[in-house]
Amino acid sequence: MKIAEDRRRAARRPPALAGVALALLMTGCSLNPAAEHPVASPPAATPPPAEVAVPDVPIQGTQNAPARAVVAPARVVVPDAEIDLEIEPVGVLANGEMELPANTKVAGWYKFGPDPASPTGATILAAHVDSLVYGLGPFSRLKELAPGAAVTVTTVDGTVHAYTIASIARIPKQEIALDTVFDRTGPAHLVLMTCGGQFDDETGHYLDNILAIATPVAP
Repeated sequence: MKIAEDRRRAARRPPALAGVALALLMTGCSLNPAAEHPVASPPAATPPPAEVAVPDVPIQGTQNAPARAVVAPARVVVPDAEIDLEIEPVGVLANGEMELPANTKVAGWYKFGPDPASPTGATILAAHVDSLVYGLGPFSRLKELAPGAAVTVTTVDGTVHAYTIASIARIPKQEIALDTVFDRTGPAHLVLMTCGGQFDDETGHYLDNILAIATPVAP
């Protein structure tokens, strides 16, 4: 199967969330939300600034930074799918794409969102589904999970956070609501995601995304 270079076609969300686009790249699952926002030109005497690309994934700023220290996740284990991956913090590339580790056997944690100890919102872990260099990734087995499967995420301080899979969904890329995936205010939960479904040779992309949603197990 031919693995295309990371490319995506943006899909606009509803007007209330104008400027947000989503695409998960064929070779894995980089979240690809980005938009161009023109900056108004100043008086003629001053050269107008260039347009600035602004990523539309939620990014923590000083206005919403948590009072507590953020503790990054370091490992995710899903025994039922034989998943045991190291985790690296990832951010947003200059072109608005969410970073992901190139290695399909390493997951990326979206560091501008909640961490496993956060009392609210989604901790996002994503990994490439496959790669010419690294082959088929463990997250390709997310689709095999069933509700009730156990997940553990260990943070860098050694704390183990336990979850239970609540749902597995294969969703066409054009139908995913980015604000729902990157939830910041709802109940705390874990999102594991990658690409899936049919591969489109013409676009070089998988047509769907696999989302495994897990809820925390009470201590």
